[in-house]
Amino acid sequence: MNLTREGALAYVKPHLKTSRYEHTVRVVNQAVELADRFEVDVYQAEIAAALHDYAKYKPLEEMKRWILTDRRLPKDLLDYHHELWHGPVGALMLEMEIGLNDAAVVSAITSHTTGKKHMSKLDKVVFLADYIEPGRDFPGVDDVRSLAETSLDEACALALKNTIVFLVEKGRTVYPDTFHAYNDFI
Repeated sequence: MNLTREGALAYVKPHLKTSRYEHTVRVVNQAVELADRFEVDVYQAEIAAALHDYAKYKPLEEMKRWILTDRRLPKDLLDYHHELWHGPVGALMLEMEIGLNDAAVVSAITSHTTGKKHMSKLDKVVFLADYIEPGRDFPGVDDVRSLAETSLDEACALALKNTIVFLVEKGRTVYPDTFHAYNDFI
């Protein structure tokens, strides 16, 4: 994969709304900072962050088709909110469309919304960068940002806890990978 930061951002830009593209650029910058701080491959973090929301605005029927037909995607995704689909579906689309073949980058894109058990450091960096990028403003984000100064794991654990509590308080379902990720950190 010979993709540059600029190339990855140029590839996703036509597929994103302006505000989501700006979010993506902030996630890239945050991911690079976290990768540098926690000794994670900066190039992989940059590329995964640039591509993480590629499928965010793909038609739901198209994403549903991918989930139903691709054996690599868990069918139980269909039982949860469609906001979770764009990570795993997008990662596979990128494999097919641009030959994305870095398993670590694919994993980070796949799990950037839900987390998962046994997250790699790259998975954690992209997950956390998406959660704490400077444009995010919701209860608890500043606490996670503070933890991210010194502990990748503690910051991810709090982000997962905040997500689970938010979803439970709203009466929404929580994808099992999110529980597994949280339990793995605790």
